[in-house]
Amino acid sequence: MRTALLSFCFCLGLISFASSQEVPSSVLSAEQQRIAAIAKASKSAVAVFANGGNGGGSGVMVTPDGYALTNFHVVQPAGSFMKCSMNDGRLYDAVIVGIDATGDVAVIKLLGREDFPVATLADSDQVKVGDWCFAVGNPFLLATDFQPTVTYGIVSGTHRYQYPAGTLLEYADCIQTDAAINPGNSGGPLYDANGDLIGVNGRGSFEKRGRVNVGVGYAISINQIKHFLGCLKSGRIVDHATAGFSVSTSDNGKVLVSNILEDSDAYRRGLRYDAEVVSFGGRAIDTTNTFKNVLGIYPKGWRVPLTFKYDGKEVTTRVRLTGVHAEEELLELVQRKPKAAPAPKPQPGKPDPEKIPGDKPKIERPKSPMPEPKADPHAEGPKAEPPPPGVAKLIEPRRGYANYYFNRLNRDRVWKGATGGADYSKLTGAWILKGEHSRGKAAIEVTLANDQVSGTFPAEKASLDLKKDLDNQLSPSGSGGLLVALHLWRQLLVEGPEKFGDVYYYGTAPYLTGNGEQLAEYDVLMATRNVVEMRMAFDTKTGHLHVLEMVSDPAEDPCVVRFGDYREVNGRQLPHRMIVSRGEFVYGTLTWNDLQLAEGVQK
Repeated sequence: MRTALLSFCFCLGLISFASSQEVPSSVLSAEQQRIAAIAKASKSAVAVFANGGNGGGSGVMVTPDGYALTNFHVVQPAGSFMKCSMNDGRLYDAVIVGIDATGDVAVIKLLGREDFPVATLADSDQVKVGDWCFAVGNPFLLATDFQPTVTYGIVSGTHRYQYPAGTLLEYADCIQTDAAINPGNSGGPLYDANGDLIGVNGRGSFEKRGRVNVGVGYAISINQIKHFLGCLKSGRIVDHATAGFSVSTSDNGKVLVSNILEDSDAYRRGLRYDAEVVSFGGRAIDTTNTFKNVLGIYPKGWRVPLTFKYDGKEVTTRVRLTGVHAEEELLELVQRKPKAAPAPKPQPGKPDPEKIPGDKPKIERPKSPMPEPKADPHAEGPKAEPPPPGVAKLIEPRRGYANYYFNRLNRDRVWKGATGGADYSKLTGAWILKGEHSRGKAAIEVTLANDQVSGTFPAEKASLDLKKDLDNQLSPSGSGGLLVALHLWRQLLVEGPEKFGDVYYYGTAPYLTGNGEQLAEYDVLMATRNVVEMRMAFDTKTGHLHVLEMVSDPAEDPCVVRFGDYREVNGRQLPHRMIVSRGEFVYGTLTWNDLQLAEGVQK
C-alpha cells in the first residue's frame, strides 16, 4: 500500500513538473509551420479512381484550369477517362492528356473548374539529403472520403538512377525518401518542408517484402517533369532522349566517350571517341551514372548544352537529342496491357490479401461513390462503356497520340497567335521579297509562287523544281536549303495547318532568344511536306515565328532561319530580318525592305 502511494505521489510530481515547463517557442513555431505547409499542400493533392473505384492512385494539380500530374502506370489501366477527387470533397471527371511512358509520368485534366488550387513547383536540384519532406496521396485507395493521407519523413537520397523496369520504365535523377509511400501513393506529390512540390511519387522497393512500405520510395524530380510538361500537354506519347553516344569512366576517373554514332548531332558538333565529357545539360559530369541521370531528364528533340575536351581543346556547343525508341516500338510498348501484381500466399489465421488489377490490394471499406467498373478499352472482351457526353467531346483517339484533342487544341492556339488572326488564304499570288544580304550589302530578291520559286543572291541565281522532291534542292549554296524553307513558310501561311499536311504541336522547347545569348521557352509546331520536315518555334508572348528549321535529312544539319524585326504589312505582321545558318556556318543576314504579297487570280 505504501509503495502504491509513493508511486502515485511520484506520478503527480511528474505531471506537476511537466505542466510547469513551457514548450520552447522554436518547437511551437516549427509545429505551426509544418501544419501550415501540410494544409497548403494538401489542397493541390488529387485522388485518382479508375475502373469504377477498383484501381487508381494519386496525382497533383499544377494549373488552375485543371491539368494534373500522375504516373503512367496509374492511368494506363483507366483508359481515356477516370474520376478524381480533391480535399474540397468534390468528385470530378477527368480525361487523359499526354503520357511519358518511359519516365512513368502522365498528365490528366480535371473538368468542372477554372480555379483549382495548384502546387508551387520548387527547384528539385536544391533538395538535399536530410531535408524534411512529406508525401500526400491515396494509399490503398483509402481516400474514399476524398481526404488525402499525409506521411512525413526525410529525403534519403538525391540523383538516384533506377534501371528500367522490364523494357520501359526508367527513373532517372530521382529523389529517394523514407516518407511512407505505398500502393495508391503512386502519382502523388512529394513536398518539401515549405509545402512546395519537389517530386511525383512513383516507385518503391516492395518486391521482396510484399506491397507495403519499407522506407525506400522514389519520386520523379519536379525539374525533370518541368522539361516534359509542355510536351505532355500536347496530347502526345512523349519519348525520352538519347544523345547518340555512350560514356565510360577511365582508370583516372575521367568520363570518356566510349561509342558514338557518326550520324548523331553530337558527332557533327565535333565530339569523337575518347573525348572527355566535362558537362552536359549544365551539370558537371564526374561519373557514368551522372551522365545517365542528366540524359534521362530530357525529352526527345531538345537541344542541350555540352562541353567536352578533345585534341587539346575544350568545346562548348549544343546538341540535338534523338529518341530512345523508334516510333512503332514506343507505341507497341505503351499499348501492352499492364500486368496485375501477383497475389501473395495467404498466411495461417489471416485472410487472403487478394490482389485485383490497379494500384491497390483488395480491402474492405464503405461503398465508394465511384460508378460501376468500366472495361479497359485496350483489353479483349466486351466494349468499354462510352464516357459521359461532357467528357466525350474532350477525347479524340488517333494513332500515336494519348489524346489528339489536346494536340489539335494547342496547334490551333499557336497558329492563331502566329497569324494574329489575319487571313492569308487569299494571298495565293506571287510573293516578292526584296532586300539586301549582309555579305557586301548585295541586293537580293526572292519570288515565291505556287508554280515558281526563285531568287537572286550574292554571285548566284537559284530556283526550285517544284515537280521534284525538295530534299536534294538545297540552294542557294551554303544555306542548307533557304529557298525550300521560304517556299514551305509561304505555303503554310496560305494553306493553314489543316490543308498543308501533317502539322502537329510538339509542345515547348528551349531556343536561343533574338540576341543569341539566353534561352527561352517557345511553342513548337512540327510539319512534314514533300519528304522534308519543318520545326517551327513560336514566341509564347507575341506568337511570332522565331525559328524555322528545315530538315532535308535527319543525318545532316538543317537550314535554320531566325526571324526578327516584325513590322506591319497590309494588316499582317511579317519579319523584315532573317538570319540563315547551317550547323556552325552562318550563311548571312537577310534584311527585307520591300515585301509584296499578291492575291491570287479569281477563277
